Amino acid sequence: MHDTLTLLQQVAFPAIDRLGTATLQVNLGYRCNQSCLHCHVNAGPNRTEMMDEELLALIPQVLAARKIGTLDLTGGAPELHPGFRDLVRAARALGVHVIDRCNLTILHESGHEDLADFLAAQQVEVIASLPCYSAANVDRQRGDGVFDKSIASLQRLNALGYGRPESGLRLNLVYNPQGPSLPPDQQRLQADYQRELHAHFGIVFNALYALANMPIQRFGSTLVSKGTFADYLDLLQHSHLSANLAGVMCRTLVSVDWQGWLYDCDFNQQLNLPLGTAGVRHHLRELLQADVAGVPIRVAGHCYGCTAGQGSSCGGAL
Repeated sequence: MHDTLTLLQQVAFPAIDRLGTATLQVNLGYRCNQSCLHCHVNAGPNRTEMMDEELLALIPQVLAARKIGTLDLTGGAPELHPGFRDLVRAARALGVHVIDRCNLTILHESGHEDLADFLAAQQVEVIASLPCYSAANVDRQRGDGVFDKSIASLQRLNALGYGRPESGLRLNLVYNPQGPSLPPDQQRLQADYQRELHAHFGIVFNALYALANMPIQRFGSTLVSKGTFADYLDLLQHSHLSANLAGVMCRTLVSVDWQGWLYDCDFNQQLNLPLGTAGVRHHLRELLQADVAGVPIRVAGHCYGCTAGQGSSCGGAL
């Protein structure tokens, strides 16, 4: 796999100030039941990195100590971690809002047949990947048969009340472009998704998040192989809007990797750019004693992926 960090560090990006932590985003491990081209984590079935029990037990303690209101669980497929459900229960018992970043096909894996029921019972918000409402496009990006499984999973979640305003069970979808281009207008694309998914499959959902592909890991390496890395980075840089800096997720979010190390965001995590100044690493245990508000945010060329055009964040367009 091609290294992209050296290329990204050659590109300057405006300084960003960190505020207090509102969201703890935890990557429970890189094991996944899929291997998607756009995956910035390079997750897959053969990855073995998983958070250990000692670190997992620290998470509820940190949530309580820092009064953090949202726990955002990601991976890989976070549900594949054997401690996933106990962690969700512990966080919900504290009154913390829990987000599960779900690839949908996990609901079809052996041992996870009751996962949807569990998520609904715990009132977990589901943010689900569905890069297109076309079967051909989804299967091309994520593998044969993924679209049909994803549709069946969405229908299952709808049957439990997900995506229906009166239920309080939020179901949000995530769109990624097929290649090195910016996402289209999020509101218009959401309307297209809602029309097509409801007309053909009876599916409803709350919101669509249109996210730019980051030029790192598997996707970034592919761009380097094709000789289009510089062109894509140039597109992101020249589409930068300063107004988006105020809403970038790294200002109020702390990302935690499977070993407990802290990062400004999931993208910096995958580039091995730890939170703080170069040469100093911060660990989850430190959050038991103090927040990291005011610690400088580490930036490089990939950050333009969050500020280009309409902006791109864990919560969609800015």
